[in-house]
Amino acid sequence: MMTRPLLTTLAMTDVADNLRRQLDDNLCVHIFTASAAMVGVCLTVIGIIRVVISLRRPDIFADDLLALNAILYLASCLLSYWALRTRNAGRNHRLERLADVVFLSALTLTAVNAGFIAWAISVH
Repeated sequence: MMTRPLLTTLAMTDVADNLRRQLDDNLCVHIFTASAAMVGVCLTVIGIIRVVISLRRPDIFADDLLALNAILYLASCLLSYWALRTRNAGRNHRLERLADVVFLSALTLTAVNAGFIAWAISVH
């Protein structure tokens, strides 16, 4: 049975590490851009809801939920940016994981907000 030379094994490990780092950076970039866009979406919807509230007078707390949602997206955006900027691989993975969890939480809250807004508009 032949074994691979040590240099070939090390080269394959380096290639795998580089590929993983590129994938990690790619994920951080996607979280960063999506989070930044969603902050803008939340702020736009808050403005629209405030206009609807001023015209119809029922005060719903959907705008408060959307403000919280925007803060979560901003936190995700900042965490992914920090992960992109760090040189420490361990810190990068922790920040990336945290950014991912915060982003998915904010995305879930977006769906809850959409349901709440639809309910609040249909009830009033």
